[in-house]
Amino acid sequence: MKAQLTRRTFLKGSGTLLALPLLEAMLPRAGSAAAAPGKRRLVCIATGLGLHTPFLSPEQAGRDYTLTPYLEPFAHLRNEFTIFSGLSHPLVDGGHSSESSFLTGAAHPGAVSFRNTISLDQFAIEKLQPDTRVPFLTLSQGGLGLSWTRSGVRIPTEERASNLFAQLFLEGSESEKREQMQNIQDGRSIMDASLDRAKRLQNRVGPRDRETLDQYFTSVRDVERRLGAAEDWAKRPKPKVDYAPPKDPTVPSDFITRHKLLLDMVRLALQTDSTRFATVFFNGSSVAPPIEGVTSDWHNLSHHGRNPEKISQLKIIELTDLHLIADFLTALKDTKEEGETLLDRTTVLYGSNLGNASSHDTRNLPMMLFGGGFKHGQHLKFDPEKNPPLANLHVSILQHLGLEVDAFASGKGTLTGLSTV
Repeated sequence: MKAQLTRRTFLKGSGTLLALPLLEAMLPRAGSAAAAPGKRRLVCIATGLGLHTPFLSPEQAGRDYTLTPYLEPFAHLRNEFTIFSGLSHPLVDGGHSSESSFLTGAAHPGAVSFRNTISLDQFAIEKLQPDTRVPFLTLSQGGLGLSWTRSGVRIPTEERASNLFAQLFLEGSESEKREQMQNIQDGRSIMDASLDRAKRLQNRVGPRDRETLDQYFTSVRDVERRLGAAEDWAKRPKPKVDYAPPKDPTVPSDFITRHKLLLDMVRLALQTDSTRFATVFFNGSSVAPPIEGVTSDWHNLSHHGRNPEKISQLKIIELTDLHLIADFLTALKDTKEEGETLLDRTTVLYGSNLGNASSHDTRNLPMMLFGGGFKHGQHLKFDPEKNPPLANLHVSILQHLGLEVDAFASGKGTLTGLSTV
């Protein structure tokens, strides 16, 4: 049997560090457990005011379910997604505050003593360390985001598509580039000074404080790596895209346009491989949006109390937003990359931290998973009274991204019924 050719075979004894091109003979053979996936990406999108689940969740489990009104926008993508019902985060309560635990699973987010944990996206980034211009995007409409550091600090978000477009695709002037490089150097100086002080403390504190300092040093090493990458990327030209610089809407209540622009920015960032990780948090406002047939604000309508008129208007808003999600996914499917579609290589998690927004219920969360190379086309329906941990789905996602993990947050294994192609 012919031995598989590896790059190491060529490098042995050569004394060189010349990188060889990837040849077919170097690729793992069919059936090999070592088969390496292409670039894998993760996008997590949440809507903070829930989804009216009677319009979303099918009655039938399995593959032969009937499309519901909220699944109609995704009819052409039926084999590209899985819909779940009966998933929850154990011990996550607190109504609207549960948005803090959507990607972390941390218990009792409404408690005064609450301290969050690392979010799904940041956990993956920490392990994979993607070599992209921007390590991740944290976007929101409303100011609060879904991404949290290992120490439980919420990562600030970008709300303006115009700012993000400029960061990713517009070349600054020479003076702006010099300022950027100076900011990176200033960051190094501040970090070096802080690190020096911390090292002087290391031998003067007790065991628990030394453990805290060890965590700090780990964080510093990560910052050092990111500063080095930022300096390198700052010297490279930015990618060109066929997209006019976006204009942020001037009407505060026009969140639909804001949502569309943010999703466009995520799509462009993925297409240019400017980043491979993004979180997006959508929330309604206290002002009626400029949508025909809607006379009240989204938050008020989400607390419908089973009022038919409120539910009717809520349906208009939520369907409008779902069509935006469908358009985003369709654009990923229509984009080719190395023989696959961008949707094949992008796992998109979409849902809400509220199962029933009208009563602030955090059980039975509306959840959908798109793309990413999973075996889709089904409704996985779990016991509404004995919900499996939503974090089991997170473990499945992490493993599919290439991480060797068996647990995350309350998830102690993968989600039953979900498998990869």
